[in-house]
Amino acid sequence: MRLTQQTSYSIRILLYCAANPDSNSRIKDIATTYSISELHLFKIMHVLVESGFVETIRGRNGGIRLAKPASAISIGAVVRATESNFFLTDCFDTTNRDCPLVDSCGVNKILAEALRAFFAVLDGYTIADVAKDRGQLRGLLDLEHEVMHPIAATSFAHQPS
Repeated sequence: MRLTQQTSYSIRILLYCAANPDSNSRIKDIATTYSISELHLFKIMHVLVESGFVETIRGRNGGIRLAKPASAISIGAVVRATESNFFLTDCFDTTNRDCPLVDSCGVNKILAEALRAFFAVLDGYTIADVAKDRGQLRGLLDLEHEVMHPIAATSFAHQPS
């Protein structure tokens, strides 16, 4: 199974917000940091807001922030909210089952068990767990300074004092 880009970007947005808990995060800054188009991030934001992971703040100092503590957002919940299906084989899709062995095949049971194990692991971790080294994460995301393009941030980071 391969997770979609939407799931990857969703987790990145949540990590950015978790690393920046004292300020509202701006889509423009997140897009610049991760080199993702703002339009694409706005589409992903809709899913994150609808799922209750992120809230939007309007106004001059507006932006986005986590809607609940990072420790209350499991990676499994994010994956479930952002992926469209978890059909490991055609057998999982009840509308398109064409195999005559579907009800007696042992492979279905094994794959269903594997999928449950996959989510059990993901449910055991939260955004807070992934962002636990907030200092390092803030440095990598260049949240210690005004957000600038990653190339510019790299060149400034390597200048001798």
